[in-house]
Amino acid sequence: MRILVTGATGQIGSELTLELRRHHRDDVVAAGHRRPAADKLAASGPFVRLDVTDRAALERVVREHRIEAIYHLAAVLSATGEQDPPRAWEVNVNGLYNVLEIARHRGLAQVFYPSSIAVFGPRTPRDATPQDTILSPTTIYGVTKVAGELLCDYYARRYGLDVRGLRYPGIISSETPPGGGTTDYAVEIFYAAVEKRSYTCFVREDTALPMMFMPDCLRAAIELMAAPNGNLRYRTYNITAMSFTAGEVAAEIRKHIPEFRVRYQPDFRQEIADSWPRSIDDSAARSDWGWKPVYGLKETTAEMLRALGERQAAGCLYPSG
Repeated sequence: MRILVTGATGQIGSELTLELRRHHRDDVVAAGHRRPAADKLAASGPFVRLDVTDRAALERVVREHRIEAIYHLAAVLSATGEQDPPRAWEVNVNGLYNVLEIARHRGLAQVFYPSSIAVFGPRTPRDATPQDTILSPTTIYGVTKVAGELLCDYYARRYGLDVRGLRYPGIISSETPPGGGTTDYAVEIFYAAVEKRSYTCFVREDTALPMMFMPDCLRAAIELMAAPNGNLRYRTYNITAMSFTAGEVAAEIRKHIPEFRVRYQPDFRQEIADSWPRSIDDSAARSDWGWKPVYGLKETTAEMLRALGERQAAGCLYPSG
C-alpha cells in the first residue's frame, strides 16, 4: 500500500514515518517542511515539501505518488495555537478537510487522524474520562480537534470513508523535540535532568495528565489501522498508557539522578493543563481492537534517561530532528 504521511517532520510524524518504512519500505512518502528533520527523512525514502492547506499541491502529491492511504499528522499544537488561532484553524481544520475530500474523490483505502485529550474541557469528568462524554475544549487546538473528529465521523457515515483516529495523551520521546504542546514539560524535564540536573517546570507539581511513551504511540496507530473495520464501534478512540503528576516524574528521575532538582513556575499553559483530564478510560480501545500499552512511568523514565545519557556521552544530546 502506498502511504502518505503529512506532518512528517513533527514529533509523532518523524518517528511514525520511519516505523511505517520498516513495514512498507519505499512505499511511504513523507510530507513536511521543517529542517533538519526534512533532510533526515529525505535521506531514508521519498520526501516532498507540502503545506496541507494547499489543496492543489496535496492532490498533486497523492496523484503523482499513487497514494492509497494517508496518515494525517500535520497540525498546530495547543500552546502554539493559542499564539495564532487563525493559523491553527487553517491548518488543523481546513488541512483535514482537504485530506478527507481528496481521499473521498480518489477512493483512498484509509485515513488516520490523530485527535487529542485537548477535546475535553472543564465540563468533562477529569478522572477516568470516558469514551462518550462532553467535549468542551477551552483552547483553539481543542476546538479544531473536536471539529476534526466530527468531520471524520461525517465522512465515514456519509461517504463510507474508512477514517480512524486516536485521542492521544501527551507523548514522550527521546528522539524528537517537543513541538509546542502543553505536555512538553514531560519531555523537557528529561533533557534538563541529564544536561543540567535542574529544571524549571511550567506547570504545578501536583498537575496530573495522561501520557504515553513514543513506542506505544506508534504501535497504537499501526494496530488501529490494521484492525478489522467491523470490530470498530468508534471512528476516534480514547487511548492512554499512564498518568502522573509533574512531581511524580521528577521523583522517578531522582531514583536515577539523586541530585536532580525542580522549580515550579506555572505559566499560561497551567490553565490549559487544568482543563484536561487527569486520567483516561480507554476500555473501548482495549475491547474493540486489543489495545494494551507496554510502557509505564518506571519503564519510560529508565529508557529516556538511558537514551539521553548515551547521546550526551556521544556529544549530541539534542536530536537533529
